Amino acid sequence: MPPRVDGRAADELRPVLIHPHFMKHAEGSVLIEVGDTRVVCTASIEEKVPPFLYKSGKGWITAEYGMLPRATNERTQREAARGKQGGRTMEIQRLIGRALRGTINLELLGERTIWIDCDVLQADGGTRTASITGAFVAVGLALGRLYIDGRITSWPVREWVAAVSVGIAGGTPVLDLNYAEDSKADVDMNVVATDKGRYIELQGTAEGRSFSDEEMTAMMALARGGIARLIEKQREVLAPVIDRVDAMARQRLTRKFK
Repeated sequence: MPPRVDGRAADELRPVLIHPHFMKHAEGSVLIEVGDTRVVCTASIEEKVPPFLYKSGKGWITAEYGMLPRATNERTQREAARGKQGGRTMEIQRLIGRALRGTINLELLGERTIWIDCDVLQADGGTRTASITGAFVAVGLALGRLYIDGRITSWPVREWVAAVSVGIAGGTPVLDLNYAEDSKADVDMNVVATDKGRYIELQGTAEGRSFSDEEMTAMMALARGGIARLIEKQREVLAPVIDRVDAMARQRLTRKFK
């Protein structure tokens, strides 16, 4: 294949950094950097649920997504100034909410809502996938606070989730497209999957030409490898929280059987 714009191998992620506790007031927050894409993800806890879940015993997770005016090459008008959200924004924030709800036991969350806010500071492709990957860490931090404070008594995370883009660029399946690749790719696909190898969502589109079963298989293999590496990054960031939750769970179990 011809060399990629930034010199990466076909199966290579862009550099990924996840900075926890990025916002002072949110129960959980991160700044995630994927190459030149940067997204602030916060998780806020609200002690109530939407009316359709009132007295159900279940919690809820929902998301909002937005881009700063100069996150892109040219200034884009704030959606608030236009008076309504665009279709792309609504699609992405629904995707983020589905991704997180698919991995959290909402009954163990109790009747409370976790609001996820994903704000794109700088966009260079993959903003929705970076948002999902970062949002899971922000939610993990918020859940850790709930557990440590005794507001939930069981850890509600069933699976870990991350997301990555794959595509066909220059005739070759590649992982984690930046904007230069994404804007010219023959195929663009976003994959949301868990640490157990299960899928939550696949969004794939042939932009320039159709693609074969073999190309689909190759792209999915790249996506699985990329998501596994992203989940390793998530685990590194959340390790202190998970260690403390595990220690508290052992203490509670010991007290229960004394």
